[in-house]
Amino acid sequence: MALAQPAPATPANAPYEPGTGDAWLDRQLADVNLYAARYPDAFVDEVVRYGGARRGYVEALMRQHGWAAGDVWFACFWGQAIGATCREPVQARSRHPGEGWKTAVESLPVAPDNLHWRAVRHALVASYDHWDRPVQLDALLRRQLGDRAQRDAARGHP
Repeated sequence: MALAQPAPATPANAPYEPGTGDAWLDRQLADVNLYAARYPDAFVDEVVRYGGARRGYVEALMRQHGWAAGDVWFACFWGQAIGATCREPVQARSRHPGEGWKTAVESLPVAPDNLHWRAVRHALVASYDHWDRPVQLDALLRRQLGDRAQRDAARGHP
């Protein structure tokens, strides 16, 4: 399986900065790294089940290529939002070392628009709900999705 190069390495003392251009999303992706470090199987299961990725691909990105879990999550769910696989965003990020996800997604054939960003933000909230992990929503997401009880009710969960 041909994989792209690892996402740009971050020095050990530097904070993780995915560079999406969305401060809320960047904070949550950093938290995804913490979750995946503690619950790696649940993280991989989420990306496979809901992000449309192959298990081996997700595991290889993280283990052999040193990708942060937040970057893997973003690549797969961004790919899904634009009707592509994880590979296209992974390759785009690899072509822009040292730059954030905003630059990578702007280089893809499908121009990023508000609906793509919205789909990814909503997918991240759904991942947190699947993990039963608390998530602090910004004002826009609170208006769009409501609180956890409202989200569960909308999905038909008691």
